[in-house]
Amino acid sequence: MGDPTASGGTAARGRDVLDMALVIPLQGPAGIFGPSCESCAALAAQEINAEGGVLGRELNLVPVDGGRSPAEVATEVDALVSAGAVQAVTGWHISAVREAVAPRIGGRVPYAYTALYEGGESRPGVFLTGETPDLQLGPTLDWFSGTAGVRRWTIVGDDYVWPRRTATTAARYLRRIGGTVCDEVFVPLGTTDFSNVVHRVEASGCEAVLMLLIGDDAVAFNRAFSASGLDRDILRFSSLIEENVLLASGADCTRGLMTSAGYFEDLATSSGLEFAATYFREFGDEAPVLNSLGESCYEGVRLLTELTRRAGSTSVPTMMSVSEGLAYESPRGTVEVHDRHLRQRVFLALADGLTWDVVQQL
Repeated sequence: MGDPTASGGTAARGRDVLDMALVIPLQGPAGIFGPSCESCAALAAQEINAEGGVLGRELNLVPVDGGRSPAEVATEVDALVSAGAVQAVTGWHISAVREAVAPRIGGRVPYAYTALYEGGESRPGVFLTGETPDLQLGPTLDWFSGTAGVRRWTIVGDDYVWPRRTATTAARYLRRIGGTVCDEVFVPLGTTDFSNVVHRVEASGCEAVLMLLIGDDAVAFNRAFSASGLDRDILRFSSLIEENVLLASGADCTRGLMTSAGYFEDLATSSGLEFAATYFREFGDEAPVLNSLGESCYEGVRLLTELTRRAGSTSVPTMMSVSEGLAYESPRGTVEVHDRHLRQRVFLALADGLTWDVVQQL
């Protein structure tokens, strides 16, 4: 993986092909998301090429396994960029990987990071399609306080930059609305035994748990939480959870589980329904699960394409200069770039067994 010849990223092809690195997790706790991410990105590339490509160039995705250590991922992406094998980078991967990749790219090529994240990214050439706490977490905590009367929270997260910074942001929001963080527990990525964590949640006296866990870790926590019976009295909210995790957790382990996102397969909007119909028509009923994380990779490919078309090149300074106010139609509806972040609607949803019941727009 990452061989410029194998990916079609040779200098000779550079005249008529735009090679874009697609950094997605193919292993580790987040590997559960990989197939959905890959399929959605591939659909975006197919549609763009059917439209005539990017400034007349065929779009070619170069897969990079973002489930490895951040240093390994950054080294591969750096090598691809340095060799001229890719002219852009996108994909869903955890913030620890972004923190390693962005400095190594160093603004040489545009980088569309598609995961929801903790906010604050401002390095040159980095564009962000994911939800941020001001759009997603703050309004959700307001909803829990005002509608459900929930103000006492325990935070359970993986131990890296996104959960840590998001927990700090959540505590600030809760203080503003008279809420309380009863306890905070952070575990290593890849944790499978949550028995002690569940005991701490029970002892904390919280009314709800803010889950900041990734993929398989969220699955293991959901199973332990439900096995303990805590799901009878304590709600759970995760800003990063989707259909793959619901399926892996099992219908008996999703009672009282909520999330918020800019896209749900079951959200009945014309743009969303059209996207789902196209996806399953292209990949069939056995396609990887369609979800917000996978759709974010579609969004990243589409955003970089729209920016390149507007700029007339992949020049990072030019793309940055023309990005403000860029608007286009996507499966999330009409989206618009502000401060290199994609502004979008965000919806709150409650798990109904193995699907999401969208409650309202936040």
